[in-house]
Order: sequence, then structure tokens, then C-alpha cells
Amino acid sequence: MLDSAIEFLQTLPWWGVLLFAFLLPLIENIFPPSPSDVLLVFIGTLVGLGTVGLPETIVLAAIGSTIGFIIMFRAGQTLDRSVIESGKYKFIPTDTIHKAEHWFQKYGYAIIIANRFLSGTRAVISLFAGMSQLNFTKTTLLSFVSSLLWNGIIIYLGMILGKNWRQVEDYMTTYGSIITIVVGVVLAIFLVRFFWIKRKK
Repeated sequence: MLDSAIEFLQTLPWWGVLLFAFLLPLIENIFPPSPSDVLLVFIGTLVGLGTVGLPETIVLAAIGSTIGFIIMFRAGQTLDRSVIESGKYKFIPTDTIHKAEHWFQKYGYAIIIANRFLSGTRAVISLFAGMSQLNFTKTTLLSFVSSLLWNGIIIYLGMILGKNWRQVEDYMTTYGSIITIVVGVVLAIFLVRFFWIKRKK
């Protein structure tokens, strides 16, 4: 599937490449997991070939990512109001959710900056940002900065590596696995600590 997507990108005109640079990170924020990062690296090789320019590719990818973030952010706001606070769904641990929201409100803006660098957790982060009622304008700006930095790095790497761009794919697969493990461990520690304190009380 990935190879078919790469072959398809090679057939596109310049505006089609830019369109997909915009759409790939947008979709990945809403429907993870997605190979958007790997495909953006390949788009970087097209930048190196002169098919599209570097600045506009990076900016459009960042805008697409930010719009995807906003969609999930708004979904988180709606979920908080219509589901969690309604009390209709007894199986949802409201106290746990509120505790997590408290931690997110405390460290949320730092997490937003790191958002694009946390492969595999981006949709969850944007959803929790909305549930935690973070400031929309500040969160959006920080999300854009995070996207600009991350997409800029991977597109530039694809550009300078050219035909060897798959080296980045290997590194990103390893990086994504490490990040997933670290986030999972941190979440597990948080939950164990929370339930331990609750049990003692």
C-alpha cells in the first residue's frame, strides 16, 4: 500500500503534491495510524527534484496538521460537555477523566509543543486538549509551531537524502516504537499511582 501511494505521488503535478502535503497530516490527526510522516519524507525527495518548493510544502503540511488538530480539539470539547458531564454513561470513569484533565491543564501547553514529535499519540493529545478546555488560540498557535518544526525536519531530510530517503523511514519506525513504549509506561505509572492513592483514601 505504501509503495502504491509513493508511485501515485510521483505521477502528480506540482499542485497535486502540495495538496497531498496538506491532506496527509490533516487526515493522520483524525484517523491514526497513518503513514503520513513517511509519505512526507518522500515528498521531500520531490522537493529535492524541484517538483515543488521547500517553504510552501512545509507550511502547507503544517497548516493541514493544525486543521486536523483543531477538528479533534473541538471533538474533545464536545465530548466533555455531552458525554462525560451528562452522567448517562456510567461505565466512563468520570473521576479518572477529571484527574487526567487536571494533569493536562497543568502541563498541557508543553505537551502541545511536543505534540507532532509524539508519533502515535497525536489524535489522543488533541482530543484531551479539547476536553481539558485549554485556550483555543494559544493551543492552535503552539500546535502550528510544533507541526512546522516536525514537518520541516522530515521534509528537509527527504530532500537532502534523495533516493536514500528510506533510511529515514527505518529511523522513524524505531523512533515511533520507542515513543509509544515511553508514553505507555508513563500512562501506566500515572494510572497505578492514581488508583493506589484512591484506594488508600
